[in-house]
Amino acid sequence: MIPVIALVGRPNVGKSTLFNQLTRSRDALVADVAGLTRDRQYGIGKVGDFPYLVVDTGGLSGEGAAMDRAMAEQTQRAVEEADHVLLLVDARDGLTPQDQVIADQLRAAGVKARLVVNKTDGLDADSVSAEFYALGLGEVTSIAASHGRGVQGLMQAVRKDVAAERRASQAAGTASGDEAETDGLDEASQQAALDDWPGIRVAIVGRPNVGKSTLVNRILGDERVVATDVAGTTRDSIFVPFERDGQDYTLIDTAGVRRRARVHEVIEKFSVIKTLQAIEAAHVVILVVDAHAGLSDQDAHLLGMVIEAGRALVLAVNKWDGMRDDARERIRDELDRRLGFVDFARMRLISALHGTNVGHLLDDVKEAHASAFRKVSTPELTRLLEAAVAEHAPPMVSGRRIKLRYAHQGGQNPPVIVVHGNQTDSLPGSYKRYLENFLRKHLKLVGTPMRMEFRSGRNPFAGRRNKLTPRQQHKRKRLMRHVRR
Repeated sequence: MIPVIALVGRPNVGKSTLFNQLTRSRDALVADVAGLTRDRQYGIGKVGDFPYLVVDTGGLSGEGAAMDRAMAEQTQRAVEEADHVLLLVDARDGLTPQDQVIADQLRAAGVKARLVVNKTDGLDADSVSAEFYALGLGEVTSIAASHGRGVQGLMQAVRKDVAAERRASQAAGTASGDEAETDGLDEASQQAALDDWPGIRVAIVGRPNVGKSTLVNRILGDERVVATDVAGTTRDSIFVPFERDGQDYTLIDTAGVRRRARVHEVIEKFSVIKTLQAIEAAHVVILVVDAHAGLSDQDAHLLGMVIEAGRALVLAVNKWDGMRDDARERIRDELDRRLGFVDFARMRLISALHGTNVGHLLDDVKEAHASAFRKVSTPELTRLLEAAVAEHAPPMVSGRRIKLRYAHQGGQNPPVIVVHGNQTDSLPGSYKRYLENFLRKHLKLVGTPMRMEFRSGRNPFAGRRNKLTPRQQHKRKRLMRHVRR
């Protein structure tokens, strides 16, 4: 439902640095070494009311046969699945033959790209950008990704570019089936499109062949989606509305997300994007794990994407039937050990094929949805904050006690709790985690991540002495001498 933006360019021009800026994360490795990024890296970001998916790619040498084949294929897939491409160049290196070759390749492929001149910090941006107009890609945008300078302006320009491209595509009648559901970029248009799907939207995600489609059919009580033993049967996100016990739901069956190195079929190239878009569109995500295979790195990566998106979560460990007792105990120990960072989520041991415990999943979904959208009044939050401070006070900083004055709710799905006080920037991470666990326990928030924001008020006496006139300062000194006597 949201646009996909691919970052391409030569090695070491700052693509991963820009990726981290756009996603406000450190997911992409960054170092002064060419060719550090090899696989595609996906992330979710938002500037103002403009959400997007961004794809970091490996550096292109532009030398054809000499270019590393695997990296070139990964980058080509990223370009094909993107709504818009950003071609990054290095202002300090100037225009190079490799930049020209890559621009020619994009132009030959019919890809519309925006040229971004990076590393302009300390330079005259207009002067160093002038030569890059020779690439013939139109307007040039100058940024300094390492400092975040110009990044917001860049994304506003990208927003206009993507909107113009989609309007032109719709006018020409060339929009593909993969893009037919995107009617606009603004948040109101996206929400209006999603509101067509009733009730609680539940995305079912996981690796290929873990039983997602079987689980959808079992919940619905009907063979609604194709389910086979062949990995990768589902190739798109399928929206299925239904009603259970007076509650409306929309199940979203997604394509399995496998390791990128194992994605070979052209039709599979959109699986990651479609799944990430399904997570973004959902209220609650059910992550299906294969009990026989255990928890893989790909499962952990998907969990990270769900938490990053702020979506409520339910864990379903499938294929639990037929396992020996020692194997079940081993899987339980592994899950307890590796899933400590999502201990707020309910976990069900199920069999989608036979229906064991599947009926409880929707109860967990309703509970997680209610927690994600719960409204809490400011007086109630402030009372809980006072109770938490009374039970365990904040530490001293430079001989002064950190004071937490009041709290209020700053958002839902996920719940955002804003705490006001003084010197909140000095709160250690351990105390922030204590507050989060205390509030989660007393608010009974289950199945949803929770975000804490800390804000410090302005000191009304800061700099006040400097604002006194010389005559006032002299009177103040005389008064203080008199008080001391």
